[in-house]
Amino acid sequence: MTDASLRITEIFYSLQGEARTVGFPTVFVRLTGCPLRCQYCDSEYAFFGGERLTLIEILEQVKSYNPRYICVTGGEPLAQPNCLPLLKALCDEGFEVSLETSGAMPVGDVDSRVSRVVDLKTPASGESSRNLYDNMPLLGQNDQVKFVICDRQDYEWARMKIDELQLVGQVGEVLFSPSYGQISQRDLADWIVSDNLPVRYQLQLHKILWDDAPGY
Repeated sequence: MTDASLRITEIFYSLQGEARTVGFPTVFVRLTGCPLRCQYCDSEYAFFGGERLTLIEILEQVKSYNPRYICVTGGEPLAQPNCLPLLKALCDEGFEVSLETSGAMPVGDVDSRVSRVVDLKTPASGESSRNLYDNMPLLGQNDQVKFVICDRQDYEWARMKIDELQLVGQVGEVLFSPSYGQISQRDLADWIVSDNLPVRYQLQLHKILWDDAPGY
């Protein structure tokens, strides 16, 4: 399927800002389009437009950076069916590949070599009704589940979901992020420490370094 194509918003090289490979130089392939409208979205510019590229063209751009890590993101990358052959092709090239997905799309057909970073939407996101919980039993130690926390109610909801879905031990990482500009970063850290919660607290490194500018 190397003649297949995808609509791409941008391909760029930067530091991974979050998740398991935070801090590592990474090529980001940002696909265009998303069916969700989370109130805190930081990539609205990827909802529309973009440039249609074939898998061969995408691979050529990615390989030009000589990277080790690749992150396929969006938008919602799985909204484009040809995301699946792209992920496989990147793995076949020997890259360490992660996929950032909203949790609203099925992940069962994603290549098993890919680390699926599934963002379970909290109530304050405005899109928690879109969570596809059938995805959760499909995840394993190579995968990660992320919660973006907007307020204390989100935090308590996320704690409940961790227990309800038995995520600790099933997936490789459970990630808690403070919603940028909406909640005190220190408050979230204090809550996690106070409750001895077995999650990884993370800040978005790219926002600290580059002030949330596109392309970083």
